[in-house]
Amino acid sequence: MDTPDPYCATPDRPEPGPVAAGERFADCVLCGKATEYPASHPGATLCPVCAWQEDQRGACSG
Repeated sequence: MDTPDPYCATPDRPEPGPVAAGERFADCVLCGKATEYPASHPGATLCPVCAWQEDQRGACSG
């Protein structure tokens, strides 16, 4: 079983875009800390810690 199981694959996250001068960073939807994403970034934004924790929750365990 050397082939990777697509069921256990970690979902790809969009890369943070550049933040324009004077634009603020978006707040994490879970903890409220600043993220790497600009406030204009669409969708739910997570800080690096919460993103890592969400990936760990969704990973296969075994």
